[in-house]
Amino acid sequence: MYRAETRGIRVTVEPRFVEEESQPEKGKFFFAYTVEITNLSEDRVQLESRQWTIIDGLGRFQQVKGAGVVGKQPVLGPGESFTYTSGCPLTTPDGTMQGSYLMLLETGEAFKAEIPAFALDSPFVKRVIH
Repeated sequence: MYRAETRGIRVTVEPRFVEEESQPEKGKFFFAYTVEITNLSEDRVQLESRQWTIIDGLGRFQQVKGAGVVGKQPVLGPGESFTYTSGCPLTTPDGTMQGSYLMLLETGEAFKAEIPAFALDSPFVKRVIH
């Protein structure tokens, strides 16, 4: 499990390899990740948008930006949480993801809540120890 906290917004991520949606012999590896966003602050916030950096096992970067998450822009009061699951296809058996959510306070102030960097590892990764 991976965790980061920014201005009272805690983001926890749990990734997993999805074997039934992968075809390793064809270079298709699918990963799911469950994210829990918890508002530990005293302010009401809304998740406006997301930004991801995805890096595959060969070091290739991909940027993904968009409104909300899974079609929603949740509003979280103090102590409330929002959980969702999404996925990421890769052409390599491993990679990493990290990013941020743009959060909006009722005052109109916006800030970025960090999404911690997390590993996408499948059983098909060949590790070399020196």
